[in-house]
Amino acid sequence: MKKILFFFILLNVISSWSQSKELNLMPWPQELVLGKSKLEIQPDFTIVVHQKITKRIEIATTKFLRRLSGRTGVFFDNGFAFNANSIQNATLEIFYKRAGKLEINEDESYQLKTSSNKISIEATTDIGVIYALETLLQLLDNNDTSYYFPEVSINDFPRFTWRGLMIDVARHFHPVDVLKRNLDAMAAVKMNVFHWHLTDDQGFRIESKKHPKLHQLGSDGQYYTQEQIKDVVQYASDRGIRVVPEIDVPGHATAILTAYPEIGSKDTIYSIERFSGIFDPTLDPTNEKTYEILGDLFAEMAELFPDKYFHIGGDENEGKHWDENEHIQSFKKKHNLQSNHDLQTFMNIRLEEILVKLGKSVMGWEEIMTDKMPKSALIHSWKGKNEGVPQRSSLFLAAKKGYNTILSNGYYIDLMQPVSEHYLVDPLPKNNNLSAIEKARVLGGEATMWSELATKLTLDSRLWPRTAAIAERFWSSEAIVDVSNMYKRLGVISFRLEELGITHIRNRDVILRNITNNQNIEALITLAKVYEPLKIYSRNAGGTEYKTYSPFTLFADACTADASDAIIFKELVHNFISSKGENSKAEIVSFFKKWAVNYQQFNQIEKGSPLLKNIAPLSKNLAEISTTFLQIINSETITKEDYTNCIEQLLQIEKPVEDVELAISKDLKKLAAFLIDTKKVSNISNEYFKKITN
Repeated sequence: MKKILFFFILLNVISSWSQSKELNLMPWPQELVLGKSKLEIQPDFTIVVHQKITKRIEIATTKFLRRLSGRTGVFFDNGFAFNANSIQNATLEIFYKRAGKLEINEDESYQLKTSSNKISIEATTDIGVIYALETLLQLLDNNDTSYYFPEVSINDFPRFTWRGLMIDVARHFHPVDVLKRNLDAMAAVKMNVFHWHLTDDQGFRIESKKHPKLHQLGSDGQYYTQEQIKDVVQYASDRGIRVVPEIDVPGHATAILTAYPEIGSKDTIYSIERFSGIFDPTLDPTNEKTYEILGDLFAEMAELFPDKYFHIGGDENEGKHWDENEHIQSFKKKHNLQSNHDLQTFMNIRLEEILVKLGKSVMGWEEIMTDKMPKSALIHSWKGKNEGVPQRSSLFLAAKKGYNTILSNGYYIDLMQPVSEHYLVDPLPKNNNLSAIEKARVLGGEATMWSELATKLTLDSRLWPRTAAIAERFWSSEAIVDVSNMYKRLGVISFRLEELGITHIRNRDVILRNITNNQNIEALITLAKVYEPLKIYSRNAGGTEYKTYSPFTLFADACTADASDAIIFKELVHNFISSKGENSKAEIVSFFKKWAVNYQQFNQIEKGSPLLKNIAPLSKNLAEISTTFLQIINSETITKEDYTNCIEQLLQIEKPVEDVELAISKDLKKLAAFLIDTKKVSNISNEYFKKITN
């Protein structure tokens, strides 16, 4: 019976999707029926709430009206929501039953209906109301004369209860205002967990009143006061977002040991780490003072963070300092601990006992999962070794062993991979082998933003709009997997995120103006739309290693994954090759013409800033190969010179320059192979070309 019900729900999702693809909603609702009428936005637009107006609803409705007014330019007669008995014939009526609890499996569903003269929102909790208002704003449309909401009937609820974003503030400190604007963006796409990675080798970012040396010596003066933490937690709560803190131990502990070297596993002087990577400093699990300090710290944090879960990290501990410490080795023998993993488990159990007394449940990266860890622990899967199927072994193993678990493998947004790769990762792929009970233990997932290469200037551009696509994977039906449509909707969501203060678009130009010394940046904008930062931790490989205080205002920092023109060009090449369409050809030629003159434009500004010298090859290489393609694509016969130039230039553009790569290099190869296959080549063997383009 459950399979039949699921089949009908899936059919309904697919049907509503096909009927409404012109809408730009993200995440896509579970059930949607699109009507034919519309409700025009007028100055008398009013909101009434048929229940006590909670702080969440007050904030959400007020922000909704400000954003709606800002988008439409309409001067509303009333700028705030009313209680139901205060006004008649309101435009938008809100019905809900209670304030939502910030916990797993809370009811976040809502029903939204719009007609030609009325909008209604119904939800169990005020959190559901927040999400309904976000969907309503995404529905806003316009014609030549007015703005309006289309007629719809939506029944919506999340597929997963844990829809998180982790932000690392240890490698680079991100001030409160940066966190708040990202919390607003999270709420806009219905994410509900902010995982705050607060400590690591490069910094300890929390004020500790019991052990002040932690933040005094371990933060370079960049930390959150306890009042700031309370403020952020409340700000998140008002938007229906839980905050889970992470104190990473026993490894990633250099900053802690800078303050308290006596709890380290090696007798040495520690100092805050300036590089990125995995380092040896490790807490001593045999030292009772380790547990005294951590116990005090956890108690302080428990007062600041009301969430049930407390993340203790536990990842990437190689135990080198444990192996070198004779006392620790004797301790292992005395307690029959066969390996460093066993020793870490011993420590984790001690920490779990401390947290239980504080009313918390332990959460940690997958390394904490052992036979001795209580089933109340939450396992955070991040390695995700594949076993011949698109599923993550540690995630599934945790569910089978009886643990609640979430997935981050596949959602490492800092890797600068195409968003399509993240979008198609599913925490519960169709070919999983879990029982119904085991599936229920897979709570969802988290996008992870490690900040080795991200500062407050660039953080937003690494997160957004791409994280919105991951948010859709956590919320929407598994049937919503149209990548092309996802990119189309993501473009609109990207623009709307600016309304919330997200700086992912505007800060590109801030960096480019810095590079050019405030000259005309059009030539660099053109390049930034087709070049992307190197991916998967390969940035600057073999060159100068980045430190935490290195410049992050270079061309690679202005570029983003999913370069906008590269996405368009890829689609044009595909269409041209598959259908030989003249329209696609004309647009491809238009791109080549723009790129061919880019180096001339670049030359006009190059002498005005030393920073431009190293970027010059990017413009030169793109201009040269574009010129060659213009000659090839418009000729019936390909000359030996053009053929040779094309080969050499295709090889040249593959080489990274200044930590970026040309995002269209593969598409250029495909296009070249197609053109040479379909045109006459003068006295040239084509075998070599086919070899390098494979």
